[in-house]
Amino acid sequence: MSAAIATTGFQPSRALPRESARSNDSSSSTVVRTRLRLTRRGRVVFTTLAALPLVIWAFVAVLGSGGAAADVDSVGAAFDYVTVAQGDSLWAIAESIDPSGDVRDVIDEIIRLNGLDDAVVEPGQRLALPLAR
Repeated sequence: MSAAIATTGFQPSRALPRESARSNDSSSSTVVRTRLRLTRRGRVVFTTLAALPLVIWAFVAVLGSGGAAADVDSVGAAFDYVTVAQGDSLWAIAESIDPSGDVRDVIDEIIRLNGLDDAVVEPGQRLALPLAR
């Protein structure tokens, strides 16, 4: 007489000891399957090892892009510089650079070139200006 045990995927299967799992017939053998279980520490290590290539790639991408931004002179771009006087605004400076163009675009370019947070400038501040188009 033999018996079959079926389990669903929701309950862990419990392996029977080898002596009780064997039937009276010596020619049949049972395979005991164990399920791989990761501890919390194992999951942390596995996740860290899986994320490591992504972190390395991001690190290399950030450090590698610094050379391109710092080496502007080799591209051929040149800038004029102006020191902000008392009463000057970015609007007035942008109008003096390109009177026929859109002043808002010039202001945006000045802000981008100088890494300004907003359009407020202080007297004595030195600004890089784009060349007139």
